[in-house]
Amino acid sequence: MESRLKVLGHPVHPMLVMFPVALLVTAVLFDVVDTVGGPDFLAEVAYWNITVGLIGGLLAAVAGSFDLLAIPTGTRAKRVGLLHAAANVAVILLFAAVWAVRLNADSRAAGGALIAIEVVAVAILGISAWLGGELVDRLGVGVDRDANLDAPSSLRPPAAARRIGDV
Repeated sequence: MESRLKVLGHPVHPMLVMFPVALLVTAVLFDVVDTVGGPDFLAEVAYWNITVGLIGGLLAAVAGSFDLLAIPTGTRAKRVGLLHAAANVAVILLFAAVWAVRLNADSRAAGGALIAIEVVAVAILGISAWLGGELVDRLGVGVDRDANLDAPSSLRPPAAARRIGDV
């Protein structure tokens, strides 16, 4: 199924996700470096990366919603899409909590507990990114008019490999 939201023939959602992913991952790296003794300005940069990453994540979510709502119910693509969306909501909520704590703090530094939350959020983001790749590369969501919305998981070996292993 092709994306319903396109710019110059290309689906918008995949174009938007790279920015929040990069900003949020970089924020965590900057916070870790700041915590282990890096330059003080990294905490401030990390905070602003989270700020812009959250805005970008919300924009990507809106674009992704157009595609998610177009996926037929009862398909594997719909199940994967809902899991992908739920994981991304969790990531946004976790980073929003970190952002809110840092908003009016005396220092923009994250510290141990906030960094732990960020690391958990990035781990969930990694899983969600894999699910997004599964949607696009394996299931053809957003890019292929004749997509197989019930294709098996890419973690499952091809049928030929399964037959060879059964011998």
